[in-house]
Amino acid sequence: MRVFRGLNPPADAGAVITIGNFDGMHLGHQALLRQLRAEAQTRGLHSSVLTFAPHPREFFARKAAGAAAVIPARLHTLREKLEALAAAGIDETRVCRFDDRFAGLSPEDFVRDVLVGAMHAKHVLIGDDFRFGARRAGDFALLQTLGARYGFTVSSLNSQCLGGERISSSQVRSALATGDLSRAEALLGYPYAMEGRVVQGRQLGRTIGVPTANVQIHHDPLPLRGVFVVDVALDETRAAVPQASRRYAGVANLGYRPTLGGDTRPLLEVHLFDFEGDLYGAHLDVRFLTKLRDEMTFADFGALTNQIQTDLMQARRFFEQHPLSHIPQLSVQ
Repeated sequence: MRVFRGLNPPADAGAVITIGNFDGMHLGHQALLRQLRAEAQTRGLHSSVLTFAPHPREFFARKAAGAAAVIPARLHTLREKLEALAAAGIDETRVCRFDDRFAGLSPEDFVRDVLVGAMHAKHVLIGDDFRFGARRAGDFALLQTLGARYGFTVSSLNSQCLGGERISSSQVRSALATGDLSRAEALLGYPYAMEGRVVQGRQLGRTIGVPTANVQIHHDPLPLRGVFVVDVALDETRAAVPQASRRYAGVANLGYRPTLGGDTRPLLEVHLFDFEGDLYGAHLDVRFLTKLRDEMTFADFGALTNQIQTDLMQARRFFEQHPLSHIPQLSVQ
């Protein structure tokens, strides 16, 4: 998949385009991308996605409240989003910086300068709740009118529903925030995951026989916190690890480690079962399968150690009932 930053260079051929934040590749996003690929194949054109950084909701929250802004949790980093779009078979993605200038584009300016001028739109596929332009003034009818003026056609896809409710990134955030990983998985079609590179940590886990990999993450604020049973995939080309398997069962703590003095940035610590090797520099994909407990403050390190042993025992029991081979993978092809 080709990735463009900003409006330059312009695309070199016509495209079928969809527009969105794609924060968390949920079932609604997957349906939209499948339809995008089908439309592109039928028309003999490229499939192209327009997305934004930062998320428009984050931009407007910071603009309205400054340092006191309540920022919605980000489900995907930009890297994770681009990897998910590539996995969906999209030909190209254009990432535009969402700032005052971009937010101020009128609907017609957005169509003329972005969809036509930069992306060479021949067909635009949108969700049924899509709005565009300054103050969200543009809707489906206006996009059709502008499409006729600038030489592209428009179609929409109805929202996907689960249990009578529209599937959305907000629904996924709500499920994760309450620790309802089963609900989040139902909305996504696969377990929620974070990824990052293993970096040097304080190595306290080694002192109690539970070594952990400290995964560098860029999700702040966090969409979920606590201690979890996890399924971990790793890129073995970046670390001295066994070659027999790339997926491991484990336990993870995601949060700020209050018992150990607290951290100012969120930390993801992962212990892999039945693993030997050096993980430093490896890239881990950590999938959250079930929540064991909230992050807690313990009276001392000994009490924390006892709880960790209980967590490990509960996690092993989980995998006795849920083998790794039965856990679904992300597939949007």
